[in-house]
Amino acid sequence: MRAGPVSAVVRPPGSKSLTNRALVTASLARGVSRIHDPLEADDTQAMRQGLRSLGVSIDDNDNPWLVLGGGGQLLAPVGEVDAGEAGTVARFLTAVAVLAPRAVTIDGRGRLRLRPMEELVVALESMGVKVTHQSGHLPITVGGGGLKGGRVEVDPSRSSQFVSALLLVAPMAATDTEVVMTAPPVSRPYLISTLEVMTAFGAEVEDAGDSFRVAATGYRSAHFEVEADASAAVYPLVAAAITGGIVAIDGIPETSTQPDLALLPVLKAMGCTVTRHPHRIVLSGPEEGLKAIDVDMNGAPDAAVVAAVACLFADGESRIRNIGNLRLKESDRLTALEVELTRVGGKARVEGDDLVIQPGSLVPTLVKTYRDHRIAMAFALVGLRQSGIVIDGPDCVAKTWPTYFDVLARL
Repeated sequence: MRAGPVSAVVRPPGSKSLTNRALVTASLARGVSRIHDPLEADDTQAMRQGLRSLGVSIDDNDNPWLVLGGGGQLLAPVGEVDAGEAGTVARFLTAVAVLAPRAVTIDGRGRLRLRPMEELVVALESMGVKVTHQSGHLPITVGGGGLKGGRVEVDPSRSSQFVSALLLVAPMAATDTEVVMTAPPVSRPYLISTLEVMTAFGAEVEDAGDSFRVAATGYRSAHFEVEADASAAVYPLVAAAITGGIVAIDGIPETSTQPDLALLPVLKAMGCTVTRHPHRIVLSGPEEGLKAIDVDMNGAPDAAVVAAVACLFADGESRIRNIGNLRLKESDRLTALEVELTRVGGKARVEGDDLVIQPGSLVPTLVKTYRDHRIAMAFALVGLRQSGIVIDGPDCVAKTWPTYFDVLARL
């Protein structure tokens, strides 16, 4: 437990979302690309290993990482492609593997085998790709030989990653590709991130709102600067919010479109002061405590986890709406939040796809993380206000921020 408000300057690690998207596009480009300030963590390691197994040369000994792309000329691995526990890796490489000369099997571990893949499978099959799967789950075997292009429909209501996977591989198709979404996408802002990375590597994409047209131009090599991760920045920001302190986050441009920056207006509504600078975010928490909120966080479900923890310190009942997608993450985060918020002394209940939180008298307790990095990082913040908070299995933060607890200790 900390005695007073936090005060710190933090540079979070590179964005996982941008790092993994850049690794894919650089691998499909022709020539050497340089990825500056990437994230070194379990999920990006899984992406690098998966791409290497498909014949891509990646030198990650120094910053920047060097990626030697072959213009979409991939190899079929001897064994399976191991996606680890990363949804982005499983979904993106399932689409990329279509470019291999023969069939490729993608598999993963833990809860990843339970996470949905069916919508991507259906979309690939509609494009003439032969796919073998386990009732819409990993392991999945994708027939190689290339992608023909054309019109493809995909349902993104459970994950926008299905759309991103198709978009990322579309420039390598034989003809132009039109990706049509058959429902409103969950976490739509992540599609903007996908388009930005593709464009940085020379892709030509038209965004029509509910569809995207991608020219069959391939990718060109590039120098790509990875922004600091907004998905990581939310934790020190909330640390300042709940302690009435001040935190500066470096490395996120004022023009950034990272989805979890949607937490900033939420924290403003709770009474925090937020100032944006060209490459810095400064947040000051209110001295008098946080205000309760009623917000829709469908576009930033990862940030909703730590927002729920912040609501433990608000002045009344809060509601976070439209976050049913949390059930399909590394854990059933919606249920985990309901259980663990109550375990630490608050009151929480799930109503449909909403989470309702009431503050209470906090108590020392062992917080279960369900091997979920975001649950661990979010609930560790409770320890800034309540002694005796113990995080079960804290090493799970290595998935996206291996040094998180070192940074938290410095706060």
